[in-house]
Amino acid sequence: MIDPALADSGLDDAEDDDFDALISSDDALLPDNRYLDRELSWLTFNQRVLELAEDDTLPALERANFLAIFASNLDEFFMVRVAGLKRRIVTGLAVPTNVGRAPADVLGDISAAAHALQLRHAAAWTGLVRPTLAASGIEVVDWNDLDGEAKAELTDYFQSHVFPVLMPLAVDPAHPFPYISGLSLNLAIRIRNARTGRQEFARLKVPPMLPRFVEVPGQDGPQRFIRLEELIANHLDDLFPGMEVLDHHAFRLTRNEDVEIEEDESENLIQALEAELLRRRFGPPIRLEITDDMDDVTLDLLITELDITDQEVYRLPGPLDLRGLFDLSRIERPELHYVPHVPTTALAFKPGANERSDIFQAIRKADVLVHHPYESFATSVQAFLDQAARDPHVLAIKQTLYRTSGDSPIVQSLIDAAESGKQVLALVEVKARFDEANNIVWARKLEKAGVHVVYGLVGLKTHCKLALVIREEEGVLRHYSHVGTGNYNPKTSRIYEDFGLFTADPLVGRDLTRLFNELSGYAIEKKFKRLLVAPLHLRKGLLRHIERERRNALAGRPSSIRIKVNSMVDEEIIDGLYRASMAGVPVEVWVRGICSLRADLPGVTDNITVRSILGRYLEHSRIFAFHNDGDPQVFIGSADMMHRNLDRRVEALVRVADPAHVEELLAFFDLAMSPGTTSWHLGEAGEWTRHAFDADGAPLVDLQDRTMTQIQNRRRARAVR
Repeated sequence: MIDPALADSGLDDAEDDDFDALISSDDALLPDNRYLDRELSWLTFNQRVLELAEDDTLPALERANFLAIFASNLDEFFMVRVAGLKRRIVTGLAVPTNVGRAPADVLGDISAAAHALQLRHAAAWTGLVRPTLAASGIEVVDWNDLDGEAKAELTDYFQSHVFPVLMPLAVDPAHPFPYISGLSLNLAIRIRNARTGRQEFARLKVPPMLPRFVEVPGQDGPQRFIRLEELIANHLDDLFPGMEVLDHHAFRLTRNEDVEIEEDESENLIQALEAELLRRRFGPPIRLEITDDMDDVTLDLLITELDITDQEVYRLPGPLDLRGLFDLSRIERPELHYVPHVPTTALAFKPGANERSDIFQAIRKADVLVHHPYESFATSVQAFLDQAARDPHVLAIKQTLYRTSGDSPIVQSLIDAAESGKQVLALVEVKARFDEANNIVWARKLEKAGVHVVYGLVGLKTHCKLALVIREEEGVLRHYSHVGTGNYNPKTSRIYEDFGLFTADPLVGRDLTRLFNELSGYAIEKKFKRLLVAPLHLRKGLLRHIERERRNALAGRPSSIRIKVNSMVDEEIIDGLYRASMAGVPVEVWVRGICSLRADLPGVTDNITVRSILGRYLEHSRIFAFHNDGDPQVFIGSADMMHRNLDRRVEALVRVADPAHVEELLAFFDLAMSPGTTSWHLGEAGEWTRHAFDADGAPLVDLQDRTMTQIQNRRRARAVR
């Protein structure tokens, strides 16, 4: 009997035996320089975000939002990727990168590219977005632009709302240089003591809990705002009475804030993580941002006291920390935002005229595929778990939680279910980067409510998005399953593009039951029927599908491979795609972020097309589609093509079985890869080129707008019937 995992892959036992040998023998045909550097590729992704901010066809406040996203992305890149690279160099554990370069050389490349991008980012604000906002009636002004009345009112605001929370810290023989927290915005101030005539230095932290852009009160006409640090800088005399303020400059420090946890079976993971989160605040400096007018005396002091190199100093011709534009972008000016979109309820979950929606009944009829944020998370995933918590026939709920919101109705449903006597298992990934503290809070709240909380397997992050409901129906237990590509987070579900599959298929139900049992107990070793699961089987399962397409192409049969991911880095997967391309398989890769796969290798990538799409929503779903000689095999799930996802995380892909859902996913891919759709094309030397207009200058189709319209039309068509 053929193992189901092999049957799904299209390879029989004999073919599988020589699979690894076949792959290694073909590697000799591949060139050595066949990958793009992953860190530089990430920077080109953030450049694509910046290009949206530079696009004058987009609404002005959305462009400001993209500037803030760029800034936030770059902060995380330094805190995690650059910090990790530096740590490995310092500890002597550095190994050559995926392109064979020394990490120290890559740091130099990163510095050069990041400097150029930050300068371009500053120019986009000062020369493009700020003037556009001003032309639309939203002005960001300087103190000297204001008249006496406005200055007086802002001074009153400063005295009542800002001055009481400021904490100037002097630096002198009695006061050592203060600790500068990561990502804080600060003023470096030089003052002269009027009594002694001696120059002193002081540091003032801009309070992060106050609005970054302060509205100028009492004016007619355009809305005007002043940056908080500008307001503070013009009231320094109030902070240093009897002193002469000589100069002041803004600066901002980025620290290594990546969490490193060493696990063993006896370690209390929660306690270890809490301790590490405290240490995170004191990580070593990795980037110093300063304004371009900072004098050498102040800069030399900062470099010396912070123990930072010249390469890590970023001198910028504009305001620092443009994450503050998130606040500005929330101004209520509908004409300066994208047209609002209200998610629709998935057709299968739409109740009749006089009925209440029964989620379980809908799933029993057929598998249900939902597409967020075009289709509502609240009336699908939330409703599924809410109904499960209230339903007396439901005996058990099992769910993974990677990232969720602070007021999550998902967590509340699990608590309600446990308090009503149901068996509830929550697998909480407390190591979800930058959400660790949130998840610790929710883990403890769940435990107090009687939920069985587990933290997954030692050494592995649990990243899969799974929910399983066990319901008793006429004396029989039925499994209702949800496998998603995104987190169980109602807030991000409004801006992250994701798919989710609901099914009552007993094969999926048994797969999830076994997987949850293994996650709460022992290591993952079993094979599954409709799932591909990392770390043991997912990479090899995908490589088998890729190899099957290669063999079909060599045999003259139709073939194709289509992959949509956030990141494409794993060398084995990339090499598999290269081999398939060399055999004549059309390979389409749709990637949002990092892409180490090249598209410019003659004779190797001739059949590979790589596209990237960014827009109002964050493309987040993962899709894997294989032609399979006319019987398409399509998977969705949580895994990106990165080492961490395939080797150090628990990930799950589910095979989509309903032909209508397969057709929907393939049509979505058709639209994305169409030359008539706006996208970035990967070309020579890893360069991405945006294609947004046709030869006549008309705008190309926006994938997200078109998808929104298609789903709304589908709903209207049903209403007419």
